[in-house]
Formats: sequence, structure tokens, C-alpha cells
Amino acid sequence: MNLLKLVVRNLFRRKGRFVFTLLGISIGMASFVALLSLGGGMRGEITRQANALGANFIIMPEDVCPFNLIAVVTGEAITEAMHFEAFERIAEIDGIEVIPHLTRQAAVGELRSTIVGILPEETRRFREWEISEGAFFSEDSENTAIIGSNFAESRGLTTGDEITLRDEQFVIGGILAPNQSNDDVTLFLPLATAQRVFEREGYISYISARVDDMTRMEHYEAAILSVANVQVATDEQLLGSVLAILGSVNITLQLVAAVALIAAAFGIINTMMTAVYERRREIGTLRAIGGKRGAIFKIFLLESALYGFLGGIVGVAIGLSAAVFAGEFISQIGANDLLRGASPETSFSFALILSTIALSLAISIISGIYPAWRATLLTPVEAISHE
Repeated sequence: MNLLKLVVRNLFRRKGRFVFTLLGISIGMASFVALLSLGGGMRGEITRQANALGANFIIMPEDVCPFNLIAVVTGEAITEAMHFEAFERIAEIDGIEVIPHLTRQAAVGELRSTIVGILPEETRRFREWEISEGAFFSEDSENTAIIGSNFAESRGLTTGDEITLRDEQFVIGGILAPNQSNDDVTLFLPLATAQRVFEREGYISYISARVDDMTRMEHYEAAILSVANVQVATDEQLLGSVLAILGSVNITLQLVAAVALIAAAFGIINTMMTAVYERRREIGTLRAIGGKRGAIFKIFLLESALYGFLGGIVGVAIGLSAAVFAGEFISQIGANDLLRGASPETSFSFALILSTIALSLAISIISGIYPAWRATLLTPVEAISHE
């Protein structure tokens, strides 16, 4: 019998133990894969959402918490506000195109929704919107709303339908063409209407700004700060801040996965130590017929490595499946929560799969070194005479 056949036979000798030990390493690796896959997909989604803003600067109230930069990307409401006069002063700066936003939350069709007040024509030009159904705002559109494609689908709305917003009736005038951004899950009102409905006359939440000359970003930032008491963040700063927070969350989740891997490693150690104890007579027989210590060490180390290899493969399969399921789940709640509009696609790569299996192998081999070494310490007489 060659070494590999012997290892495989020993591995399946105790089927229950084999299954539970394999599940331990598989679950640990699955959590690792799922978190990395979702983390990579979330990073890509946030980058795309930030790019979809089409702005070089985001201008926010002076007293707003920097954490609210996330709200700009994810489409959440910003409670702080700046006076509309700040927008008017900034709009007078040469070389800058600006649009205001008033973001609020309200229930529409029993679903929590983001409502954004805009200057219709300016925003349409800035964001390069296209209408897939109905028509855009007209001059008499005070009680007309424009909605994103996902907003319409999730609530079963179409053009001409009426909705109630804070005890006022609004007609759906048009539906935006999908653009894979938060616009898809947002309801838009003319700015003056939104200010009236939410009792924020004369106030806005933030301003998006686009400049003519990207080489003069510092000049534009200084010009903005000279005419208004606001905070200014470049598109790079905006994206960096959000990704930094996401990175912190990912690290925390990966630490949780690391605990699962450590638990799996101790499970393998326990399994292999038990195997050494149960197979003392077998070890003694091998030593008595000329088996070298190195051969004994290889047998147990190979058994441990097989746990890691099989556990890595099973873990990858479970982890990728879990990531797909989680992505679909986030897609369903996305209109209300994290990424508001688009589900973060899972990030699959052969590098991730290979590195996961390699990590599983490494953990299992390291875990098997001590039990394998203990097996080599048994002398033939001691092993055979043990009952």
C-alpha cells in the first residue's frame, strides 16, 4: 500500500470525525471568502457610485460631520443644512458649475425613501439624465415627481400614478432611464417644492460642483471658501473617506473570520492528536517493520494537509455561494439601506480562490506539525505494548 492510499484510508476511518473536522475548516474558510468577495464588490460599487456623482467637489455645511460624506455617496439624507445664499455666491465663481440638493427621508408606499429637491434643468444637464417613460419637469411641475427606475419597480409605479408625500398628492411625471447609481432609487422634486414640503425654505443639504480646469483645483477650493462658510471635499477625498470607513469595517469582519480559522486550526490539532493516540499500535507496527520516523511524520502531516485541501475547496464553494446570496439580499434592502440602489456584486477571482485554498493548506499543515511530531516520538515497543 503506498503512502497516499494509507493516508486516505486513515482519513475516512472515522467518518463522523472526518465530517465535523472538515466542516470546521470549511466554515472558517467560507467566512473568509465571503467577506473578501463582498468587500471587493462593495469597494467597486462605492467607487462607481462616487464616479456617478459627476462632481469634482462636494460642498457641505460647515458644521456637518465628515462621516456624512458617506451619505452623499450612498444617497442617505443629510440632517444639517446650508443656506441657499451660499449656493448663489458659489455659482458666481468663474469656471465652476454647481447644482444644489436637498435630501430628506419620507415614507412612500410604506417604504422608506429618499426624496431629493433639485433645480430640474440644471441637474438634468449636470447628471446627463435621460427619461425612459413620461416627461421631465415642466414649468408647472410643482406637484409632479420624477422617479428612478428601481424606485418605480419596487413600488409598482408608472407615469400618471399618484403618491402621497407628507399628506400632499404628487403625480409621477416621468421615470429616469437606469444609470446604475442612487438616482435609480430616488424620488426627485423641484427644489422649491421639496423645501416647502419638508419645511426647509431657503435651505439645501449640499452642493455638487464641477470645474472647467482640473489643474486649478486648489484655486477653486480657495475661491469657494472665500465666499461661503462651508466644507469642501474633492472627489478623491470623498471616495477616500468612504473607502477608509469601509476598509475599517472589512478589517473587523475579517478578524471575525480569523477567529473562525483559529478555531478550525485547534479542531484539526485535536483530531490529529486523537488519531495519534488511537493508532499507537499501528504506529508501533510500522516502526517494527522498518518504518522510519520521517515516514510516520509524513503520514500524519499528509492527513492534516488533506483536511486543509478539501476544507479549502468546500469553503470556497460555500463562501462564494454565501457571497452571492448576501449580494442579492443587499440588493433587496439596498433601496432603503447600505448602497441604496445597486447591489454590491461579489468580487470573484482565481487569485482569491487559489489563495484561499493555499491558506487553508497552510493552516492545516501548521496545525498538524505537533501531532505528527508526537507520533514520531513513539518507540516500537511502547506503541505495540500500549492497550
